[in-house]
Amino acid sequence: MAEDQEIKEKSLDKMTVKDLREVAKEIPEIAGVHGMNKPDLLSAIKKARGIKEDTVKKENASVQDLKKQINAFKIKRKDALEAKDSKMATIYRRRISRLKKKTRRAA
Repeated sequence: MAEDQEIKEKSLDKMTVKDLREVAKEIPEIAGVHGMNKPDLLSAIKKARGIKEDTVKKENASVQDLKKQINAFKIKRKDALEAKDSKMATIYRRRISRLKKKTRRAA
């Protein structure tokens, strides 16, 4: 019995939102299941079952460091465009875009 429960608990993170809602409906302590998103459902189910959540925070680089990286990639992209290297220019453009998203999240 304990092994079956451990197997279910390990697969909670891999479940879809639809499956998590079904599991949450069976637990009477959880209310408002349909209004929850996946992280909310996971934490509510784990809390109701007494499972300790392992929260690992990623280190966020400061906005200033990210902007320095963006500027460096902009220079590299400009050089790649001048050298007519469209493949590298596209790679740098995508990296710049990802870093911009990180700065928005960090702010």
